[in-house]
Amino acid sequence: MTQYKPKRRPWTAAEVDQLTREYADTKTSTLALRMGWRTEQVYTKAVKLGLKKSARYLASPDACHLRRGDNVGAAYRFPPGHVPANKGLRRPGWYAGNMRATQFKKGQRGCKYLPIGTEIFRSDGYLYRKLTDTGYPPRDWKQVHRLIWEQYHGPIPAGYHVRFIDDNRKNVALLNLCLVSRQDLAALNRMWNRYPRELCEVIQLRGALNRRINRRLKHEKPHRRSA
Repeated sequence: MTQYKPKRRPWTAAEVDQLTREYADTKTSTLALRMGWRTEQVYTKAVKLGLKKSARYLASPDACHLRRGDNVGAAYRFPPGHVPANKGLRRPGWYAGNMRATQFKKGQRGCKYLPIGTEIFRSDGYLYRKLTDTGYPPRDWKQVHRLIWEQYHGPIPAGYHVRFIDDNRKNVALLNLCLVSRQDLAALNRMWNRYPRELCEVIQLRGALNRRINRRLKHEKPHRRSA
């Protein structure tokens, strides 16, 4: 059996000539095996060359689904009024063998179900607690640090955020929480408040250098195209 050749190799002139001569009257999978190409690669090349199967081939059994006019699939279809062999067998509660032992029981939960009160850390680093069982996660799960704050201080006002004083999201103790406005939170998160001045200056210079390089490359692109 001929081994398939590398996927991206170019077609040679001899292969194109062979494909042109044999494609019309030869089964494509047979021709592909003979030439060392995959069947879909031969189909693609034939389309590019504008090759078609001959009328004699389309009338032969090898044409299979390409045949037209003789309704080749009729023998394999269910006729009108056909009664399925399993009609009436699968009734509610029907089981056979050990099927009953493995069927879900009424009210049974899936293996990934978590009961109310479960606490988990999510990918955002916050600790969440399940409060309800509606099946809609944004409603069922709430951040624990917000729940603790509201328990002792009441609802969180609009435009305010509960922040961790030590920046550790796993430390949800009440003494580690404080309420800040969105504006103050943005100021606290600014680079100059979080890193040493020397590091901030380096980051700022790096950004300026990147912007200058990008502008230079943007102006050079039209010149390269014209050249």
